Amino acid sequence: MPPTSGLPANFLFGAATAAYQIEGAATEDGRGASIWDVFSHTPGKTLGGDTGDRATDHYHRYSEDLELIADLGLDAYRFSVAWPRIQPTGSGAVNSAGVDFYDRLVDGLLERGVEPVVTLYHWDLPQALQEQGGWLSRETAFRFADYAREVAAALGDRVHSWTTLNEPWCSAFLGHATGEMAPGIRDGASALRAAHHLNLAHGLAVQTLRGATGPASTVSVTLNVHALRDAPDSPVDGARRVDAVGNRVFTGPMLRGEYPADLLADTASLTDWSFVLDGDLEQIAQPLDTLGVNYYHSEVVEPRPPGEAPGPDAMAAFPGCDDLRFRPYEPPLTDMGWNIDPDAFEELLVGLHAEFPDLPLVVTENGAAFPDLEIDGRVRDDDRISYLASHIAAVSRAVRRGVDVRGYFAWSLLDNFEWALGYSKRFGLIRVDYDSFERTVKDSGHWYRRLIAEFKAVSR
Repeated sequence: MPPTSGLPANFLFGAATAAYQIEGAATEDGRGASIWDVFSHTPGKTLGGDTGDRATDHYHRYSEDLELIADLGLDAYRFSVAWPRIQPTGSGAVNSAGVDFYDRLVDGLLERGVEPVVTLYHWDLPQALQEQGGWLSRETAFRFADYAREVAAALGDRVHSWTTLNEPWCSAFLGHATGEMAPGIRDGASALRAAHHLNLAHGLAVQTLRGATGPASTVSVTLNVHALRDAPDSPVDGARRVDAVGNRVFTGPMLRGEYPADLLADTASLTDWSFVLDGDLEQIAQPLDTLGVNYYHSEVVEPRPPGEAPGPDAMAAFPGCDDLRFRPYEPPLTDMGWNIDPDAFEELLVGLHAEFPDLPLVVTENGAAFPDLEIDGRVRDDDRISYLASHIAAVSRAVRRGVDVRGYFAWSLLDNFEWALGYSKRFGLIRVDYDSFERTVKDSGHWYRRLIAEFKAVSR
């Protein structure tokens, strides 16, 4: 049975990227500094001191990348707009050169029959706003809505698929609890405050997009929903607690109009949640057309063994859960050290559908980092092919169980700057030589092209 068996005929296959990870041209054509520019230039924050200054040079090589997108036969391409390229200081006048770049990119996609899917925020907050408080300030949410209005005004006549935020959990908790990502703050209470302001930014932006783009557009948010289960022998409800601060801190206000009572209770020692003002939840809980789901791996939650002190481990990203830990992964593992668990992916999709049955899902990121073997110009990455095939099959199984999944975007189109890990991990369907910027379609890219072509031949 092919991995696409059971998918509807109008199912979209695409690939995804993010602005700071691929564009480069960090100081060109009026672009302002982002928090990732500052963070990556701070000694010790990224592996090898790598930065996104040049990344994959997509800003200059977008025409070549458009040809590669078309050659892969993608239905859609998901990319993010760099806020500091549009508004260098995060507010005020629009930088016309930045708008022009995205104009050309969108037009190039449409000319090739590829649907542009725009993410407004993939972690590159303008540094000027960070200096005014960043996501710890509720004013940033209102500046984000203003920015959304400017992007919609520029691109909304051609772009009809919009995502407000990508993985706000990472922005809030990896950026403000563990400090492993920009802006590098380490305080659990600050992470919860940032999460609320990201929720507010989302709600305000949804309203802005609705008003600016019309009824033909779809509006979404993308969440990295954690796939969690308790260890079989666990005496505590650890998965529930991690789910509260990892997932329901966003799905609660966005999709139900409330912060879960157990989340508030679990984090009462950290914050009184007084930053949630009257009317905020009504602003946040805006109707969505789809929910974007990013998935890479699963977690098993268990109590922290007696005598094991909380350290700089994954649980620091989940405030209030210091007495818990994630059970070490069992092989096989990806190059990120993550497990490979397509069954958990299937159950995650089924569970989301059960919880929100009227909300269609789109897999907005799924993929794996593996070392590539390059021989005579051919890039062999059989492990990635196996990962993608097993996870697309998991989506198909979920669809056959009644889950409304509308599309799948492989992460990533290109090898790229992998945040604090610099250029050490490769997720791309297309290999990038970081010295020459030469692109080479990997075996996985050729496989994905055949998969899409065969699916289209049978179903359309």
